Amino acid sequence: MKCITELNVVSLWWRYGAILQIAACLALIALAVGGIPLESGGGWIAIPPQPIRGEPGWEPKQRTGQGFAWRAGWDWMRQSWSVAALRSVLILLLLFLTDWWEWHWLCLLPWAEWAGEGLAVAWPALGRQPGYRMYLRLGETARRWMLVGLLLLTLADLILGIVSTDGGQWMVMGVGAGSVTQAPQVNVSEDSQGIYQVTLRGEFRLQVNGKVEFYKRILIIFLYLLEGDRRGSRWTRDGRTPLVRQEQLADWFGVPHPSVSRWTKYWLTQDWRRLLSRRQGDPLTLEVQQRIIDCWVQFPWWSAERLWQHLRGQGEKILLSQVQQAAHESGWSALKARLGQVYAVTQESIRPRDEWLVSQLLAQVKQLVARLEASDGVTSEQQLALADLQALSADLGLQPAPESKPFPWVLQVEQILFGHWEPVETGTVRCLYCGSTDISRKSRQPRLKQYLDAAGQLQSVEVYRYYCHNPDCRHRSFTDLPPDLLPYSRQRLSRRLATLQLYLWGRSVYRRSGEALGVGKMTTYRWVSGFGYGLLPVAALFGIVRSSGVVGIDEKFVLVPKNNKPQSKMKRWMYVYFAVDAYTYDLLHLDIYPYNDARSAQAFLLALRSKGYRPRVVVTDMRVDYGDLIAQVFPNAIHHECLFHALQQLRVHLRESYGLSYADNYPDVVALRDEIDHIFAARTKRTAQRRFEAVLAQREHFVSQKAAAASVFDFLERHWPRWINAIESQLVPTTNNATEQVIRIFNQHYKTFCGFESIESARRYLAVFEKVYRFTPFSNDARPSIRGRSPLELAGYEVAKLPMAQLCRAWALHWPNAAFEELVPYV
Repeated sequence: MKCITELNVVSLWWRYGAILQIAACLALIALAVGGIPLESGGGWIAIPPQPIRGEPGWEPKQRTGQGFAWRAGWDWMRQSWSVAALRSVLILLLLFLTDWWEWHWLCLLPWAEWAGEGLAVAWPALGRQPGYRMYLRLGETARRWMLVGLLLLTLADLILGIVSTDGGQWMVMGVGAGSVTQAPQVNVSEDSQGIYQVTLRGEFRLQVNGKVEFYKRILIIFLYLLEGDRRGSRWTRDGRTPLVRQEQLADWFGVPHPSVSRWTKYWLTQDWRRLLSRRQGDPLTLEVQQRIIDCWVQFPWWSAERLWQHLRGQGEKILLSQVQQAAHESGWSALKARLGQVYAVTQESIRPRDEWLVSQLLAQVKQLVARLEASDGVTSEQQLALADLQALSADLGLQPAPESKPFPWVLQVEQILFGHWEPVETGTVRCLYCGSTDISRKSRQPRLKQYLDAAGQLQSVEVYRYYCHNPDCRHRSFTDLPPDLLPYSRQRLSRRLATLQLYLWGRSVYRRSGEALGVGKMTTYRWVSGFGYGLLPVAALFGIVRSSGVVGIDEKFVLVPKNNKPQSKMKRWMYVYFAVDAYTYDLLHLDIYPYNDARSAQAFLLALRSKGYRPRVVVTDMRVDYGDLIAQVFPNAIHHECLFHALQQLRVHLRESYGLSYADNYPDVVALRDEIDHIFAARTKRTAQRRFEAVLAQREHFVSQKAAAASVFDFLERHWPRWINAIESQLVPTTNNATEQVIRIFNQHYKTFCGFESIESARRYLAVFEKVYRFTPFSNDARPSIRGRSPLELAGYEVAKLPMAQLCRAWALHWPNAAFEELVPYV
């Protein structure tokens, strides 16, 4: 360490130079006592003023006594400046030896005397003045007595600083220096007041890690607590004369002098909290700290620098380091960091972060699904931890996003296409929106509802307006219309259904579908999107959900330009998740999420579980997020990874390890790839396991040739337990082809417009696609087992009598009124 090195240098200096210093001082005193002036020694001869003469033949002009000979003064000062410099250096050396360094300004006295004598030479009239001669004489006398006094003090310090102990060991200024080395000794005693007296003898060495701030502070305090018999040292707060001065400690350790004083104060006042603090700077009082915290509470979004500027603007003499220290010691910095993880704190609002809200909501959904499963139906409302989120939302003024307002005719369309699943009485008028029978007619006079017939002619029919007295109904009034008419529109329902049929079943585009029916493309878009109000309520329609128990999960990225995602290169893309029955091809659930991450996958799996599906097998691709999530959401399900994706990923690892042309350059790698493919051709698990172990046995051989080959064998070992499930199994499929096929059908519709305007329009279109897909039968060139049957029919649902099934089969849409009355008697 720097301090130990300097201590050793000082020790060597006193060890070899003490005797020489004593001899030099005695010689100087002997010369002075013998009558020989100190200035007459070598190098100290004062130069008397010399008259300046010009060149031969030149006679200076006679001047009066008031003249100023600046050239004579300059020549004298140029020749005599070395004398003043030597005297000044001698004074500095004596001040250093006597430890009176704070009197270093005394070194300017020889220069003042030299300047005065030079002025007398340049200005003789001034030099002859009695007052000025007395000034010069006093300066010379003061300088001589100061030199003699400093010499005496140096000699006294040397004599008093040399202590002979235990056989002639020298201890100079508390630092071991001598020719005889003594073993270090430490004596500790305690007096009646509980104060420990520690005596150190001998030479000691300390090794302290200066990079640790606390270690350095303790070492500084330890050295400052050392006491010695040093004359000239000032007394400390606790009445001591420290052996090492604060200035020396600050220079050794490279810290500001006030910091040493402040740490010593912390030691004396037992303020361990501040002594242990890693902060440096001016002392921070409790009053200043409270002032900083009170101001920070008013502006919690401010940084330390911004708050410091504000306080300085108000006239507060507070440093930036004090603001930072107050935040650290009061715990505000830790609290602010935690708040920053949960809330987005800005000047306008304190808003919970989306990531934190998603994690909290997913935890709540998981609990609610578990309670739903524990009972036989929907659980009654209970104020659990959800009450905290509700109270927080109320305090922050947060409201849930409003439900998308459906088109006025959507509910009536659902009643016609899917039938009403509640028992109704014939001839009973119900509220079109809530289904309540607590209604009353608004007026006795009917209104005329105009509509366009099949020939495009304007017709009219009498209808009545009703009040709905259900307090939970948001519309409060409605119009009772015939089945084929819709509110706020002259177009009949059959025309809208024809548009939906032409667009989706014909896999057309909005413009062409509209041209075929004589309407605009935006009208076609609104009509088709109107069928996307909510996903298909299978459980409500049929009272039960059916599945083979084998579900495939996959996702597809889609373009959604208008969204609230932060700016990034993936801002315009979102992801549609699919859950497909592997054997019936039924689309069990789909939804769109802004991100393709673990939270989105967890939300999708929880939504699938909340619908009542309990898969025995879940088939996915090689995405690593699904492993832990499936184990959490469906703990009894077998997680199987698609073998087709596995072989694809294996070839990717081979190309990354050996290059794109590995098939030409590495024949043994090609043989290894064929052996891996041969594993999945096994008919029994025992054979597959034996082939798998034979491949792993070659790991050392390939890794020794190329270290990158380790990734191939790590990939096999990590995923093997999720591949072997399909071998020798009648339930687990080898691939995820069913989900891939549904995604291909979705692409055929999606590519007609290549993107959604917003996430709301995307969800509406997904709901339309789900309805049409599940009711649409597979083509005649499909597999014989599914040919001509829709996914819902393959799942075991009876949908042949539903008009929606006839619509998706492209049958005629002009049904007799008796058909509607049978399905929906009250219309």
